[in-house]
Amino acid sequence: MLTEGSEKVQEKTICYHCGDDCEETPIQFEDRSFCCHGCKTVYEILNENDLCNYYDLEKNPGSSLRDKPDSDEYAFLDNNEIRNKLVDFASDTVCKVTFQIPKIHCSSCIWLLENLTRLNEHINASQVNFVKKEANITFDPGKISLRQVAELLALIGYAPNISLESYDKRDAKNSNRSLLIKIGIAGFCFGNIMLFSFPEYLGFEESYDLDFQRFFSYLNIVLALPVFFYSGSDYLVSAYKGLRRKFINIDVPIALGMVVLLARSIYEVFSEVGTGYFDSLAGLVFFLLIGKWFQSKTYENMSFERDYKAYFPLAITKIIGGKRKNVPINELKEDDEIMVRNGEIIPADSILISERSNIDYSFVTGEANPVTKAGGEYIFAGGRQVGESIRLLVKKEVSQSYLTRLWNNEIFNKQEISMTKRLIDVISQYFTIVILAIAAISGIYWAIYDPSKMWLAVTAVLIVACPCALALAVPFTSGSVQRVFGKLHCYLRGSDIVEQMMHIDAIVFDKTGTLTEIRDGQVEYVGKPLSQEEKMLLKKIVSSSIHPFSTKITDYLSQTKESKRVFKRFEEIPGKGIEAVIENTRVKLGSSKFVTGDDPGLNFLASYVFISIDDDVKGYFQMKSKYKEGLKQLIDKLKEKYTLMLLSGDNASEKNTLLKFFPANTTMLFEQKPADKLEFIKRLQKDGKKVMMLGDGLNDAGALKQSDVGIAVTEDTTSFTPACDAILEGSKLNRLFDLLSFIGISRKIVIAGFIISFLYNVIGLSFAVSGNLTPVLAAILMPLSSISVVAFATLTVNHLAKRRKLI
Repeated sequence: MLTEGSEKVQEKTICYHCGDDCEETPIQFEDRSFCCHGCKTVYEILNENDLCNYYDLEKNPGSSLRDKPDSDEYAFLDNNEIRNKLVDFASDTVCKVTFQIPKIHCSSCIWLLENLTRLNEHINASQVNFVKKEANITFDPGKISLRQVAELLALIGYAPNISLESYDKRDAKNSNRSLLIKIGIAGFCFGNIMLFSFPEYLGFEESYDLDFQRFFSYLNIVLALPVFFYSGSDYLVSAYKGLRRKFINIDVPIALGMVVLLARSIYEVFSEVGTGYFDSLAGLVFFLLIGKWFQSKTYENMSFERDYKAYFPLAITKIIGGKRKNVPINELKEDDEIMVRNGEIIPADSILISERSNIDYSFVTGEANPVTKAGGEYIFAGGRQVGESIRLLVKKEVSQSYLTRLWNNEIFNKQEISMTKRLIDVISQYFTIVILAIAAISGIYWAIYDPSKMWLAVTAVLIVACPCALALAVPFTSGSVQRVFGKLHCYLRGSDIVEQMMHIDAIVFDKTGTLTEIRDGQVEYVGKPLSQEEKMLLKKIVSSSIHPFSTKITDYLSQTKESKRVFKRFEEIPGKGIEAVIENTRVKLGSSKFVTGDDPGLNFLASYVFISIDDDVKGYFQMKSKYKEGLKQLIDKLKEKYTLMLLSGDNASEKNTLLKFFPANTTMLFEQKPADKLEFIKRLQKDGKKVMMLGDGLNDAGALKQSDVGIAVTEDTTSFTPACDAILEGSKLNRLFDLLSFIGISRKIVIAGFIISFLYNVIGLSFAVSGNLTPVLAAILMPLSSISVVAFATLTVNHLAKRRKLI
């Protein structure tokens, strides 16, 4: 009861949105209290869009909006020059931008940011990278501006961090800062608790004053509380969230073990029956966090988002002193002049030097219609040039992650859940329930037969068991295999491709550019004599194409200058040829049927490209193919394990030559259009085959995408196609069997990793149940299990790769 002169104790009112103190004047809305109009506005927006599940994922998940951003804070984003520096891609209907958002901190943040489409209908997609605290947002720039997107993010409490000078030079060192602080506090408290507990360790507890013993026990409580509530908060919060959603996750046993240790220790101190287990609690949290830090560092080192400089060997044609030179894309600098041919990817944001360009941005947007650009316009990276070669002036260095994201575009993802992942999901689902049952049974047993061991046994069981090692066996084995492949110039789109390759039973080969050398082989012209001007026109046309035949003809005409005349039209028709109009001259190159309208019935022992100029058939280029070195040995090895087939857009003239390499019963189909190849792959898959397709990536994009594993074989890394799952340098085709065999070995490594994880849990639990394992030792063993599996997978893969001379 309050007496006269006493102060009235006010109840603290918490903001429903952000959790801040509402102070003396809370704003009320729908029986909820808010600290400011900003938080209330966000709640109203979420409520109107049926997004209040945001508050179910975590209590008070939002950020305080008392310092609401000024209305002009993002006005600079209306400047086109600044906008071009920030966005990944922009067209009239699609714009993609990656914002750094420091306030992403939990699952609620991710959920809300990935549901921006429901807050504004003109935002098409939003994807969060939690580790990098980034949001990749796609929106319609005709309906909502970049400034408005930034303002929307700021309004809901996730203001983007935009620094024009260092936008692509973000320092990732702070990503683990919070974890390191928690480790530091846990380590400090653990060390001091052990210091205060030395008399108990040495058996001197009866020889010093009881008041001192109680004093140090109370100090241990004070030191244990920040360890429990701060350093161990991630485990407590994760377990709480899981239980709120009626899901028992892996952190539940750890959190329960922490609660049991703290509660039992406080009880012992205050009831004066013992000194508690504060050292075990602090040591448990400290070693768990050390293991968590180690795993995070290991994941960073084994990052599956590849750095293009070391992993993604794209090259581009750079113009240096009027001469062309192929250079790696990481060497491109601002104001470099580059040339992009028909079918090639534009690797960097640039200004168009040529008069016009048609660019296919389907790899970026999914929209198939090419976009026409005029000279002087800004061109975003990621598009594919359609038509004659163009020249560009680089204005922005190649983004390290942009081309990787392009390759990992959901357009090309094969949505198949692996058997291993399904197995892990099932095991993880029931693992925690089994562990809780074992802990309960062991606790009951020791409560009856030896109560002194009960708490040690229960906490040790809860802590030592861990399915993490099981879950790590697959990604780290696949990641190590992926790196081995990279050193052998076979570049996989993702570690999941390794597992898909394990199940392949049929291999389909393209011929031209895949089995044959692009630049080697004899080229001979047969027909009417060509004037110098006609040769110059042909040189201009074929130099704009990356088809293997065009490359050979370009080399054949290497002594001929390229015509200065201007294209009016350039069209390369897959499986047929090229049709071009240069000023008033119409030129066609390609198959006999495409150029002449019929099949002459010539029985060449080589491939050929016919030529017509203004409907006058001049003749043809005859090309005798040179097959890749070691092809016969490769086929002999593959035929023992796989069903082999061959599809070719060329005529059947080289069938007899191919039969010298392939078995007589091999299915060989010729004059196959891209659609024919695609349908053939579909038929094989309907028959239950797991198909690997190897093509040059030009006329095979559909088949490569449809196949279970599509590999683009290329000698010219400028002809990259995002539709493939892997890029294999042509000179390494003869190692294909070695690579596939190594995939089989990696499967055994995964199984061995499973066995190690299983044995660890069985042995660890047997010691824990027997009461012979302290919680601190259990905390050390838990991360060691994951570390052992990671080390085993990585070292074993590297060792076996060296033995097989793959690296």
